[in-house]
Amino acid sequence: MVIKFFEGNATLSWLDNYNSTYFIAEAGLNHNGQIDLAHELIDIACRAGAQAIKFQKRTVNELAIKSVLDAKDLRFPFLGQTYREIRESLEFSFEEYKELQRHATDLKLDFIVTPFDLKALDFLEPLSLKFYKIASHSVRNLDLIKAISESGKAVIMSTGMSTLEEIDNAVSILIKKGVDLCLLHCVSSYPTPDEDINLKVIETLKQRYSLPIGYSGHEVDDLATSTSIALGARVIERHITKSRLLEGFDHKLSLEESELQLLINRIRRIEKVLGSDKKSILNSENIARDKYNVSMASARALNKGSFLQLGDIAWKNPGTGIPRVQLDYYLGRELCVDIDLDVLIKPEMFK
Repeated sequence: MVIKFFEGNATLSWLDNYNSTYFIAEAGLNHNGQIDLAHELIDIACRAGAQAIKFQKRTVNELAIKSVLDAKDLRFPFLGQTYREIRESLEFSFEEYKELQRHATDLKLDFIVTPFDLKALDFLEPLSLKFYKIASHSVRNLDLIKAISESGKAVIMSTGMSTLEEIDNAVSILIKKGVDLCLLHCVSSYPTPDEDINLKVIETLKQRYSLPIGYSGHEVDDLATSTSIALGARVIERHITKSRLLEGFDHKLSLEESELQLLINRIRRIEKVLGSDKKSILNSENIARDKYNVSMASARALNKGSFLQLGDIAWKNPGTGIPRVQLDYYLGRELCVDIDLDVLIKPEMFK
């Protein structure tokens, strides 16, 4: 049974400005704390045809308790020796964020940032961003969601590792503040195996919330992402990287530039083949329609002055003559010309 949690509008003001699927290239942590690499990721997103580039902002002291932050973490030694050091090495200053925002804006890319805590939100507010992204693991952080709901920004929220009831709570806070909201189906497994992707959840979210729904993918290829378009995803988010050979958190499950471009091109083609829900005869079908449909033809030679009988008629290609649906109109009518065997019978042949 489908439960309608929220009866809202099926479109959003900002999303209505885009006639195609809105594609967010997630730079995330794949800049490895290097501002030059962050700029390269913006360029990659632009060249591939994305509409937005997204980064992440954390206040490291707010992430975890001290013992977790200061524990040894040797996954990425070039970034640091503890979890705190690694996270701190990945954070940009406010001036660097302004620099990245200017670069994205110059390339006509929307600049989106995910605030992971209240201090990060305060840090980002002076940038006057168009959107905020809420990460899956913030769905239960209701204080952060309440603060974001009061920002006046549109919101895109991922829904990974959350129950429907937990999503209900977050959506309720955002909707009560009139937030332009889009939800992304997401599975917080890196990378996500095929059997866990569950794209049918897109329809569950569409039916439950009457909001635009998208897909944030963490699979290693683009099959699920491409399929999500056919299921109605209006926003796509995928991680991007300069190279999967780089060391760092998300490079291995990210798309390189050529793959990103291929995916976006495939999405644009899927949009074309999905087309319209209106059934009509298309211009491209007229050649086949005229060639292969049947028309009224003479089953024998017919004389001028005779009256058309059923036995006088055969139905044959091409389809440019009298169609079968008009049979009753012409039966019994007088011919004004002689008609040879096996030719199309045309309206002008009758009195």
